[in-house]
Amino acid sequence: MVVWVFWLIAAGALFVVEMFTFTFYLLWLSLGALAAGLVALLLPDALLLQVVAGSLLALILTVFTKPLAKRLRNSRGFKDTGTDIVGRQGLVVEPIEPGRYGQVKVGGDTWSATSTMALGKGQQVIVVRRGTTIIEVERWGDMY
Repeated sequence: MVVWVFWLIAAGALFVVEMFTFTFYLLWLSLGALAAGLVALLLPDALLLQVVAGSLLALILTVFTKPLAKRLRNSRGFKDTGTDIVGRQGLVVEPIEPGRYGQVKVGGDTWSATSTMALGKGQQVIVVRRGTTIIEVERWGDMY
């Protein structure tokens, strides 16, 4: 198999995993693998150049986009809809067992959720913490 195909497969796999994490770091690695694939397409025997090109692009994107993203987040008018979710009431739509994920509907959004207690479908909960894509909930009334 041709080397550029391996780079393309790596770029695709990293991109798919990125869609589940929302961190952008794997996106930059995916673009780096894509760049390495382009170099491999042009220079199939220059493995070191492929690795350097991919690594350099991923590093540049990581270093230069982090301050840009921070500046955009702090800009006037930006509102992260997930930051105000803590303290809101929700409804369990898929049961939650300790150590396992379930789903909770908060407002119009459905979130993957964890809890330290077993929660059945239809129970009302309150959001106590938010991660990147997962919230932690407790039974409504246990907090108050």
